[in-house]
This record gives sequence, structure tokens and C-alpha cells, in this order.
Amino acid sequence: MITIHLQPHDPSQAEHTLQVQPGQSLMQAAVDANLTGIQADCGGLLTCATCHVVVHGDWLGKLPPVSSDEDGMLAFTAQTREVGSRLSCQIELTPELDGLRVTLPASQY
Repeated sequence: MITIHLQPHDPSQAEHTLQVQPGQSLMQAAVDANLTGIQADCGGLLTCATCHVVVHGDWLGKLPPVSSDEDGMLAFTAQTREVGSRLSCQIELTPELDGLRVTLPASQY
């Protein structure tokens, strides 16, 4: 099991901490936990941008580079793209990501 931390956009709201199995996407882990803030309209097929998250800076170097397809979809996020913007469907949870921290956008639409 690995631990991931998802902070709502509003810092006054409590952080969500999930214990998940490696091998699944961050999006799937959030959906399985019924977490609000990640809509995942396309189910992880990389055809929408409703699983947008902002990865905290110290974790960016542990992720694979953004693919050209993901880069294109990030242009359609509801919240302005930031340095750490990623689509959570493209983040495969591995043991190296134990402790991963991301912030959810204010809205996915």
C-alpha cells in the first residue's frame, strides 16, 4: 500500500489521505474512494480534462514527462494550467510515489 494526499483547492477544507495499491492511476484511486473534486468524465481515456490536479513541486521530478496527448488535453482544464498541472489519469501510482501530494482545482468544469 502507498499513501497519497489530495488537498482541496480551498485550504480550509481537510486534506484527503488515501491508502491505495500501486499500479492504478491516481484518478482511479480517487474515484474508487468517492472523492469529490475529480470528475473523470472519460474514465481515464485521455479524452477530457476533468481529472486535473496540481502536483506539488517536489514530486514533479518523480513523474514521467507529460506526453503530447496529455499536454494537449491540459489546454482544456477549467482552472488555469500551472507548473504542476497534470491529468490524474496519467499518473500511475508506484511505490516511488508513496506520500505523493497534489492539490485539486476549484472546479473541473
